[in-house]
Amino acid sequence: MNEPSSTDLVRAKLLEGLGVMEAVAHDTALQATLAAAAEATADALLAGRKLMAAGNGGSAADAQHIAAEFVCRLVDDRPAMRAVALTTNTSILTAVSNDYGFERLFARQVEALGQAGDVFLAISTSGNSNNILRALEQCRDLGIATIGLTGKTGGKMPPLCDYCLRVPSEVTMYIQQAHLALEHIFSLLVERRYFAAKPAAARG
Repeated sequence: MNEPSSTDLVRAKLLEGLGVMEAVAHDTALQATLAAAAEATADALLAGRKLMAAGNGGSAADAQHIAAEFVCRLVDDRPAMRAVALTTNTSILTAVSNDYGFERLFARQVEALGQAGDVFLAISTSGNSNNILRALEQCRDLGIATIGLTGKTGGKMPPLCDYCLRVPSEVTMYIQQAHLALEHIFSLLVERRYFAAKPAAARG
Protein backbone atom coordinates (compact mmCIF):
# COMPACT_ATOMS: atom_id res chain seq x y z
CA MET A 1 0.00 0.00 0.00
CA ASN A 2 1.43 3.35 -1.06
CA GLU A 3 1.97 6.07 1.50
CA PRO A 4 0.03 9.27 0.76
CA SER A 5 2.10 12.07 -0.69
CA SER A 6 3.04 15.00 1.52
CA THR A 7 0.53 17.25 -0.24
CA ASP A 8 -2.22 14.63 0.13
CA LEU A 9 -1.44 14.41 3.85
CA VAL A 10 -1.56 18.20 4.20
CA ARG A 11 -4.97 18.33 2.53
CA ALA A 12 -6.34 15.40 4.54
CA LYS A 13 -5.28 16.90 7.86
CA LEU A 14 -6.64 20.33 6.96
CA LEU A 15 -9.98 18.80 6.00
CA GLU A 16 -10.11 16.75 9.20
CA GLY A 17 -9.43 19.89 11.22
CA LEU A 18 -12.07 21.79 9.28
CA GLY A 19 -14.54 19.04 10.08
CA VAL A 20 -13.99 19.60 13.79
CA MET A 21 -14.31 23.35 13.37
CA GLU A 22 -17.55 22.87 11.43
CA ALA A 23 -18.93 20.74 14.27
CA VAL A 24 -18.02 23.50 16.73
CA ALA A 25 -19.65 26.09 14.47
CA HIS A 26 -22.93 24.14 14.63
CA ASP A 27 -22.82 23.41 18.37
CA THR A 28 -25.27 25.97 19.71
CA ALA A 29 -24.92 24.77 23.30
CA LEU A 30 -21.16 25.29 23.20
CA GLN A 31 -21.64 28.74 21.69
CA ALA A 32 -24.13 29.74 24.39
CA THR A 33 -21.71 28.52 27.07
CA LEU A 34 -18.88 30.53 25.51
CA ALA A 35 -21.03 33.67 25.46
CA ALA A 36 -22.05 33.18 29.10
CA ALA A 37 -18.44 32.59 30.15
CA ALA A 38 -17.33 35.76 28.36
CA GLU A 39 -20.11 37.77 30.02
CA ALA A 40 -19.13 36.50 33.46
CA THR A 41 -15.48 37.28 32.78
CA ALA A 42 -16.23 40.82 31.63
CA ASP A 43 -18.37 41.40 34.72
CA ALA A 44 -15.51 40.15 36.91
CA LEU A 45 -13.09 42.56 35.23
CA LEU A 46 -15.55 45.42 35.67
CA ALA A 47 -15.65 44.57 39.37
CA GLY A 48 -11.86 44.94 39.57
CA ARG A 49 -11.04 41.23 39.36
CA LYS A 50 -8.88 39.35 36.85
CA LEU A 51 -8.58 36.37 34.54
CA MET A 52 -6.04 33.65 35.36
CA ALA A 53 -5.22 30.97 32.80
CA ALA A 54 -3.24 27.74 32.87
CA GLY A 55 -2.52 24.61 30.85
CA ASN A 56 0.26 22.18 30.00
CA GLY A 57 2.32 21.93 26.82
CA GLY A 58 0.43 23.46 23.91
CA SER A 59 -2.29 24.46 26.33
CA ALA A 60 0.30 26.40 28.34
CA ALA A 61 1.03 28.34 25.16
CA ASP A 62 -2.70 28.97 24.81
CA ALA A 63 -2.86 30.32 28.37
CA GLN A 64 -0.06 32.74 27.60
CA HIS A 65 -1.65 33.66 24.27
CA ILE A 66 -4.99 34.62 25.78
CA ALA A 67 -3.34 36.58 28.58
CA ALA A 68 -1.47 38.52 25.90
CA GLU A 69 -4.73 39.25 24.06
CA PHE A 70 -6.21 40.68 27.25
CA VAL A 71 -3.21 42.71 28.38
CA CYS A 72 -2.14 43.94 24.93
CA ARG A 73 -4.99 43.73 22.44
CA LEU A 74 -6.63 41.43 19.93
CA VAL A 75 -7.85 43.81 17.22
CA ASP A 76 -8.73 47.31 18.39
CA ASP A 77 -6.48 49.70 20.26
CA ARG A 78 -7.88 49.98 23.79
CA PRO A 79 -6.74 49.98 27.44
CA ALA A 80 -5.40 46.77 28.94
CA MET A 81 -7.60 44.17 30.62
CA ARG A 82 -6.39 42.27 33.69
CA ALA A 83 -5.10 38.76 32.93
CA VAL A 84 -2.20 36.55 33.98
CA ALA A 85 -0.93 33.19 32.72
CA LEU A 86 0.22 30.87 35.51
CA THR A 87 2.69 29.13 33.20
CA THR A 88 5.53 31.63 32.85
CA ASN A 89 7.53 32.11 36.07
CA THR A 90 10.19 29.42 35.95
CA SER A 91 11.26 29.94 39.56
CA ILE A 92 7.69 29.38 40.78
CA LEU A 93 7.16 26.46 38.40
CA THR A 94 10.31 24.64 39.50
CA ALA A 95 10.00 25.48 43.19
CA VAL A 96 6.41 24.29 43.50
CA SER A 97 7.09 21.17 41.42
CA ASN A 98 10.14 20.36 43.51
CA ASP A 99 8.66 21.10 46.94
CA TYR A 100 5.00 20.15 46.55
CA GLY A 101 4.78 18.08 43.37
CA PHE A 102 3.78 18.92 39.81
CA GLU A 103 0.10 18.39 40.61
CA ARG A 104 0.16 21.46 42.90
CA LEU A 105 1.77 23.68 40.26
CA PHE A 106 -1.27 25.83 39.46
CA ALA A 107 -3.26 25.38 42.66
CA ARG A 108 -0.44 26.96 44.67
CA GLN A 109 -0.45 30.00 42.38
CA VAL A 110 -4.23 30.28 42.56
CA GLU A 111 -3.89 30.21 46.35
CA ALA A 112 -1.33 33.02 46.21
CA LEU A 113 -2.87 35.25 43.54
CA GLY A 114 -6.55 34.38 43.38
CA GLN A 115 -9.36 36.38 44.96
CA ALA A 116 -13.05 35.65 45.27
CA GLY A 117 -14.68 36.97 42.12
CA ASP A 118 -11.73 36.22 39.83
CA VAL A 119 -12.06 33.88 36.83
CA PHE A 120 -9.82 30.91 36.11
CA LEU A 121 -9.51 29.53 32.57
CA ALA A 122 -8.41 25.88 32.69
CA ILE A 123 -7.15 24.40 29.41
CA SER A 124 -6.69 20.63 29.07
CA THR A 125 -7.39 18.64 25.91
CA SER A 126 -7.93 15.44 27.92
CA GLY A 127 -9.66 17.05 30.88
CA ASN A 128 -7.59 14.86 33.16
CA SER A 129 -4.44 16.90 33.88
CA ASN A 130 -3.95 16.57 37.63
CA ASN A 131 -2.48 20.03 38.09
CA ILE A 132 -5.46 21.58 36.29
CA LEU A 133 -7.95 19.57 38.34
CA ARG A 134 -6.26 20.58 41.59
CA ALA A 135 -6.35 24.24 40.52
CA LEU A 136 -10.07 23.96 39.74
CA GLU A 137 -10.66 22.52 43.21
CA GLN A 138 -8.69 25.38 44.73
CA CYS A 139 -10.82 27.86 42.80
CA ARG A 140 -13.98 26.32 44.21
CA ASP A 141 -12.63 26.75 47.74
CA LEU A 142 -11.81 30.42 47.08
CA GLY A 143 -14.99 31.46 45.26
CA ILE A 144 -13.31 31.86 41.88
CA ALA A 145 -15.39 31.23 38.74
CA THR A 146 -14.05 28.50 36.45
CA ILE A 147 -14.06 28.03 32.69
CA GLY A 148 -12.85 24.77 31.15
CA LEU A 149 -11.59 24.24 27.62
CA THR A 150 -11.27 20.55 26.84
CA GLY A 151 -12.01 17.78 24.35
CA LYS A 152 -14.95 15.52 23.53
CA THR A 153 -15.46 13.74 26.84
CA GLY A 154 -14.20 16.53 29.10
CA GLY A 155 -12.50 13.96 31.32
CA LYS A 156 -12.87 14.91 34.97
CA MET A 157 -13.21 18.63 34.32
CA PRO A 158 -16.95 19.25 33.75
CA PRO A 159 -18.13 18.88 37.38
CA LEU A 160 -15.40 21.31 38.48
CA CYS A 161 -16.24 24.01 35.91
CA ASP A 162 -18.92 26.67 35.96
CA TYR A 163 -18.60 26.81 32.17
CA CYS A 164 -17.18 23.84 30.26
CA LEU A 165 -16.43 24.03 26.54
CA ARG A 166 -15.93 20.57 25.04
CA VAL A 167 -14.59 20.41 21.49
CA PRO A 168 -16.10 17.34 19.77
CA SER A 169 -12.83 15.55 18.97
CA GLU A 170 -10.42 13.16 20.65
CA VAL A 171 -7.44 14.24 18.51
CA THR A 172 -5.21 16.65 20.42
CA MET A 173 -4.15 18.83 17.50
CA TYR A 174 -7.72 19.37 16.32
CA ILE A 175 -8.89 20.15 19.84
CA GLN A 176 -6.09 22.69 20.19
CA GLN A 177 -6.92 24.29 16.83
CA ALA A 178 -10.51 24.75 17.95
CA HIS A 179 -9.40 26.00 21.36
CA LEU A 180 -7.41 28.80 19.76
CA ALA A 181 -10.41 29.90 17.70
CA LEU A 182 -12.66 29.82 20.77
CA GLU A 183 -10.08 31.75 22.80
CA HIS A 184 -9.98 34.51 20.20
CA ILE A 185 -13.77 34.75 20.11
CA PHE A 186 -13.88 34.70 23.92
CA SER A 187 -11.46 37.64 23.98
CA LEU A 188 -13.59 39.57 21.50
CA LEU A 189 -16.76 38.98 23.50
CA VAL A 190 -15.14 39.99 26.80
CA GLU A 191 -13.69 43.11 25.21
CA ARG A 192 -17.00 44.12 23.69
CA ARG A 193 -18.95 43.80 26.95
CA TYR A 194 -16.20 45.25 29.12
CA PHE A 195 -15.69 48.42 27.11
CA ALA A 196 -19.38 48.90 26.34
CA ALA A 197 -19.85 49.27 30.11
CA LYS A 198 -16.92 51.65 30.52
CA PRO A 199 -17.20 55.45 30.17
CA ALA A 200 -16.05 56.62 26.74
CA ALA A 201 -12.99 58.32 28.23
CA ALA A 202 -11.77 54.99 29.63
CA ARG A 203 -11.84 53.33 26.22
CA GLY A 204 -8.95 55.37 24.85
